[in-house]
Amino acid sequence: MTPEIYLSSPHLGELELQYVQEAFSSNWIAPLGPHVDGFEQELCAATETGYAAALSSGTAALHLALVLLGVGSGDEVLCQSFTFAASANPIIYQGANPVFIDSETSTWNMCPDTLETALKDRIARGKRPKAVIVVHLYGMPARMAEIMDICERYELPLIEDAAEALGSSYRGKPCGSWGKLAVLSFNGNKIITTSGGGALLSNDEALVEKARFLATQARDPAPHYQHSVVGYNYRMSNVCAAIGRGQLAVLETRVAQRRANFDQYVERLNALPGVGFQPEPTGFFSNRWLTCITIDPALSDGVTREDIRLALAEQRIEARPLWKPMHQQPVFARAPFYGSGVSEQLFENGLCIPSGSNLTAGQLSKISACIEETFSLPQDEHLPSETA
Repeated sequence: MTPEIYLSSPHLGELELQYVQEAFSSNWIAPLGPHVDGFEQELCAATETGYAAALSSGTAALHLALVLLGVGSGDEVLCQSFTFAASANPIIYQGANPVFIDSETSTWNMCPDTLETALKDRIARGKRPKAVIVVHLYGMPARMAEIMDICERYELPLIEDAAEALGSSYRGKPCGSWGKLAVLSFNGNKIITTSGGGALLSNDEALVEKARFLATQARDPAPHYQHSVVGYNYRMSNVCAAIGRGQLAVLETRVAQRRANFDQYVERLNALPGVGFQPEPTGFFSNRWLTCITIDPALSDGVTREDIRLALAEQRIEARPLWKPMHQQPVFARAPFYGSGVSEQLFENGLCIPSGSNLTAGQLSKISACIEETFSLPQDEHLPSETA
């Protein structure tokens, strides 16, 4: 059944169309073009980074990051477990092995203490990891000062998966500007979109130049087609970049709209028994890409996150459980995991509710009312949570 209210739908304006029309009128559709150059420059300004490569997806950006760091067959990469599969799949593309790290409760992101425990253990086993991938989940920055300190002490490069966190910051420094390499996504459900697309960010010019080279089939500088290394078809088109430039111009407004959605949900739902929200500690600024709630079964009078999800679905309102941790996914069943069950509990009890910057006041009220009504149902009408 097609939803009437989506979890996070694209929000386009007139400027995007203007830029796309420029691309069409100049007949500069693909590959590359002036909008790609402009988009890269504007991304650098928005994230306070030195260099950017606009690419076909965030997954492509993460894959290239691993290639640039020399991750190869048999290497280990420490990766946040509580995330979308695209954070971990590129490790497998390289023939490397993921080692999953649990979350902590203050941000829901990688636990620094668990990261260091895992590092010590892998090194003791003679398996020194090649890199670390940290994710800013749902737009909430990770505990970057502690994680950066650990990576520096162990001399490990950090890849920052900021796919969900454009417009977020930690201690005033934008997400995407912390790691040796960082990744953005412009998928259709993100805070801004290019219809599909991503970017690789770094303050290392040589790394970004090499990323651009690899992303355009690794063509050697010759009048004919010559290739000395294997390349990829990962560059963004001029039309997609045109959309992105229009979207990026209203980024601050989109962040404000999503944070306003979050605030309205808190005002309506915070008093419901057992309902909680993703925290935002002092010094952390989330774009609130998605508003996420948790339901404490010990306090919720029998209401589960699945009761709420199904009630919303009945009203044609899209909602989804929080990410199922990677260490619980069948495809990664043999991968090592370090943690204490934080991410498992969040998956069991958490739900993403509609958060788009184009939600109307009436839609927000309808969503909140549906959740409130779920708590007024007789207890025997509540269903057990489905987590498989």
